[in-house]
Amino acid sequence: MFSPRGGTTSGGAWRPGRATLWIAAGVVACGFLVALEIASRGYGEPGPITNQLRALVFAPKPGPLYGGLVLMMVVLTWRQRFLAAGAALGIDSVLLLVRWAAGIEAGDGEFIGTGALWVMLGFAVVAVTRRTGAERVLLLKGVGLGLLLVAARKTGDTWLFITSKTRPTVLDQYVAMADHALGNPSWLAGRLVEATDPISSHVLQLVYGQLAVAAVVVAAYQLRDVVAERRFPSHHLVRTFLVIGLLGPGIYMLFPVVGPVFAYGPGASGTGGVEWAAANLWPHTPLPITTPAPMTYDGLTPRNCMPSLHTAWAVAIFVHTRRAPRMLRFAGTFWLVATLAATLGFGYHYGVDLVAGVVFTLTIEGALRSAERGWDRRGVQLVTYGTTVFVALLVSYRYLPMEMAQHPELFGPLLILAMTSVIYGYIRTTRRWEAARAPARQPEPQPEPA
Repeated sequence: MFSPRGGTTSGGAWRPGRATLWIAAGVVACGFLVALEIASRGYGEPGPITNQLRALVFAPKPGPLYGGLVLMMVVLTWRQRFLAAGAALGIDSVLLLVRWAAGIEAGDGEFIGTGALWVMLGFAVVAVTRRTGAERVLLLKGVGLGLLLVAARKTGDTWLFITSKTRPTVLDQYVAMADHALGNPSWLAGRLVEATDPISSHVLQLVYGQLAVAAVVVAAYQLRDVVAERRFPSHHLVRTFLVIGLLGPGIYMLFPVVGPVFAYGPGASGTGGVEWAAANLWPHTPLPITTPAPMTYDGLTPRNCMPSLHTAWAVAIFVHTRRAPRMLRFAGTFWLVATLAATLGFGYHYGVDLVAGVVFTLTIEGALRSAERGWDRRGVQLVTYGTTVFVALLVSYRYLPMEMAQHPELFGPLLILAMTSVIYGYIRTTRRWEAARAPARQPEPQPEPA
């Protein structure tokens, strides 16, 4: 039997309100995927639905699919987990041999993963045909959680492609001028990474590229008791990750930015180039203060800087590991620090991107926790304040960049103070929630009088 927040009544049947909510969410999600598919095909590229169907036959990248399989396994017993993992690896081994025999060449980093997708779909069939009541709901939730991770990755890739096609001009010059308020930290970090290469670059690239793996590890720890309690916790890291990934690209469309290594350097990952840059300055030449203007950039580089979603996701991992064992807390802190260093040191982000990413995450986390526990005055104030600060940051980057560049002694502390105030508000609010939720201490029994 599930608790009311778990989605069933004491009799194990769906509550009508909860069922309607899930059906509506499913319809909206399907409509969103169809819209992305149509938009992507309008630019001559397959969308998330086509790419997902392709993964049923052709070799995909293994990370998202096996990460999704790990999340699905939280609803399985240990015996079922071993069977699922063995089946996935067995299917991939057979398909790998078939592709090799047929001379089919896979893309870069694409070799296994189809087996994991088949196993997740197989468990969905088992849930519908072999399970009933609460057990069916629990297994379908596990499958849905795994497939959501996979769909989010495909959807994110399509979103990035669309930003590069629909936003031919970028606002990097505005953000670069605003970044003078923080001392242009990307220039300093870029020189530090070069000075400590190759050790620093290899470590930071590993952390930056495997952020999803860290998230799966933390989520698996948070969901470790699902199979015993037969229900999901009311709030966990995956929810925050998905909401960040859903809302972030919308900000990209409103505030397209490519990053200093592209706008002021040679580009990276096969896109950009000096011919597209405003000037070849990053990271050795200090950025001069000049009047900013929108600039045209190539049709390949994603406009995915404002806010920094890598920072946002790393902050979410850090927040969700604060009550974990010491090793996991240390890992969450390390991942946050290394991700911030990588985003700046590789020239993927400006410092003000990171400030916006921190505010963005804590506002979303506050909203999700408020929705989970029931909205109250503190929750409304936290989300309203975080949203106001985030909007104020974007407006100032766009319309006050010259003032920020010319008066860093004023605007630099203001930026840090704005971010710190949201951090303080989040910590203070959540601690009050936890104190209110803690059970009252029972008085000690007193001996009866003689």
